[in-house]
Amino acid sequence: MNKYIKLVVAALFIGLGVYMMFFTRETGWGIVVFLLSAIPIALFFKNEFILLAFWQMRKQNTEKAGSWLKNITNYKVQLHKSQYGYFHYMEGLTLAQDNPAKVEPLMKKALEYGLNMKHDRAMANLNLAAVAISKGRKQEGQRLLEEAKKLDSAGMMTDQIKMMKDQLKMPSMQKHMHNPHMRQRGKFS
Repeated sequence: MNKYIKLVVAALFIGLGVYMMFFTRETGWGIVVFLLSAIPIALFFKNEFILLAFWQMRKQNTEKAGSWLKNITNYKVQLHKSQYGYFHYMEGLTLAQDNPAKVEPLMKKALEYGLNMKHDRAMANLNLAAVAISKGRKQEGQRLLEEAKKLDSAGMMTDQIKMMKDQLKMPSMQKHMHNPHMRQRGKFS
């Protein structure tokens, strides 16, 4: 649904509430209808599909969260600007398990558009660090881990950050480790 339709519905509720209070003398029902206009106004700023996706993510159900996000077909038309970052953030979280290659651009977009909560920015940086480490970009991964550590003021992600730092210390699997006790076999040995 277009975000401006919600404002039209809210205006209709407000108009109906005022009509009921002043013209029909149904003050109680007028107040109820007037208060109901707060729902479409709240949904203008916080999209219902993103709220439902967050609810499913809290229950660790990424499939249903992804299905709720699929209802948003054109995020620039359906969402308020403050929700663009969270749309990309939620998409990245739902794809993190199955499709880690698609996570990096989504998390970068989420950080570009902006995330309000510090722990959400920390989680986005942690996901970007995981992608950077898996692609062999250790310096970038280290920088992103430090930024995630700064943003994680509540200490919710300390275990994940420690585990990622331990992964950074491990030798890269791309470089073959040489055994010094093994004889070199060359063409002329």
